[in-house]
Amino acid sequence: MDWRRLDPRMIAVHVSWLAAPAASLLLTLLISGGRLELRSWLTLAGVTLGFLTFTTIGIATWAKTRYRITADAVEVRTGMFIKTLRTVRLNRIRNVDLTASPVHRIFGVTTLRIGTAGSNDTGSEIKLDALSRTDAQALRAELLAHVTRAAAQDPVVSVMNPRWLRYAPLTFWVFGGVVLVLGLGYRALEAIGIEAWRLPLVQQLAVEFGSSALWLTIPLVLLASTLLGVIGALGLYLENWWHYRLEWVSDHLLRVRRGLLTTRSVSIERNRLFGVLLREPLLLRAGGGATVKVVAGGLGNEEQDSARSAVLPPAPLPEALRVTAGVLREPVGPLVDPVLAGHPRVALRRRIVRGLLFVTAPLLVVQGILGWLLTDVLLHLAWSTALASLPFVLWFARDAYRNLGHGLSGSYLLTRSGTFSRDTAALRRDDVLSWTFTDSPFARRAGVVTLTAAVATAAGGYRVPDMAAADSAGFADRAVPGILTEFLDRDAEGEQLPAEFADCGAGGPVGADGAR
Repeated sequence: MDWRRLDPRMIAVHVSWLAAPAASLLLTLLISGGRLELRSWLTLAGVTLGFLTFTTIGIATWAKTRYRITADAVEVRTGMFIKTLRTVRLNRIRNVDLTASPVHRIFGVTTLRIGTAGSNDTGSEIKLDALSRTDAQALRAELLAHVTRAAAQDPVVSVMNPRWLRYAPLTFWVFGGVVLVLGLGYRALEAIGIEAWRLPLVQQLAVEFGSSALWLTIPLVLLASTLLGVIGALGLYLENWWHYRLEWVSDHLLRVRRGLLTTRSVSIERNRLFGVLLREPLLLRAGGGATVKVVAGGLGNEEQDSARSAVLPPAPLPEALRVTAGVLREPVGPLVDPVLAGHPRVALRRRIVRGLLFVTAPLLVVQGILGWLLTDVLLHLAWSTALASLPFVLWFARDAYRNLGHGLSGSYLLTRSGTFSRDTAALRRDDVLSWTFTDSPFARRAGVVTLTAAVATAAGGYRVPDMAAADSAGFADRAVPGILTEFLDRDAEGEQLPAEFADCGAGGPVGADGAR
């Protein structure tokens, strides 16, 4: 195949950092009316020299960088005086990421990174900076086609990549890390007989905090807390996931090893592996990351199952999707571009009502009572905070509604729900033991029901909340034929009629396990 070049707009990206000093110099020219001092002339000379240097480097890099895809490898050729040829076999490629900084997006280009099996640092990956968006997406699709074919046979599913550390601050521990760092510091001082609150530094900080202006001290405290949280989150990430390696040690045994100081190794039998769970907490989802857990039996009680079922730390979403396919030993995982059926519009109304009842109303009532008892200031604070909470309530309710979905993908049952953590489960349909239909008087009035697929795990089952009651029985029967057959009415042509479930009375329809 012919050699290809990078996009020539990469030259503009290379010299883009000179925009700030050039703009500053231009502003100086405008303010001074063109009369420059010696220092300004030196700055102008420096900017000009930098522009010429980086433009030359950019042109040389663009002219001497070539890449091509052969029948079995990706080859990248670089260098003017010292020429380098890097070759990565297609069956070793495990991920292909596209990233675009604001500067890249301005010029319409993107950076493509190719990671390989066993690579755990940035030096072992191939980086093409930059390609046009169209070329990058086409090249990514071409390479991923090889990745999915190879991943199904490769026993090594995933290994630690230090680049994933950037997702650590997007976890809950950015907040819990503050408590962790302060707690560890307090315990360390206590162990050597020092009372932290008696330290002169601590007492001085307390005095200065009380005497300083709140508009200054509060932002500083928040900044310090955030920094402590980031440090704590990074520390926990390293302690829990350093030396991470997920692999099939045999055809029947999946093993995950991880840990820096405390090492952990969890083995999962294939015949007890019922599916996977893709978790996208709110902050992690905003940053394009996700985690993966397995749905498996024999991992202990619910608390132990929660810790042992994790098979991927916070990582890029494409890597998470690739791991779900590797765990299930499928060329293409069922969670890649899943087709999910939406839920009835009344589910959105129910989430708005819950938000108003559990967030807005308590703010209004509690502060209103305190204002009535103490001061009018709290009365004004009550209506203003309640009013301010409305946009958040509506946004979260809409996000939770949009995340609802269910469907079937080959031999898998799919269900998605949640806003603070959007969880998407893929369960093997043959491993679903029973169905449970749950509703309340309000749900029955709205015509929705929560369907739970029971599997033999500590969690017990996975829910499809607020789906249309009229569709629930038919969907459950299509997902796992046979369990509900005796409970379904059928017309003369054999079509399933959910009327029996709609007529089950105040207790709601009954699942095959006898539960309501």
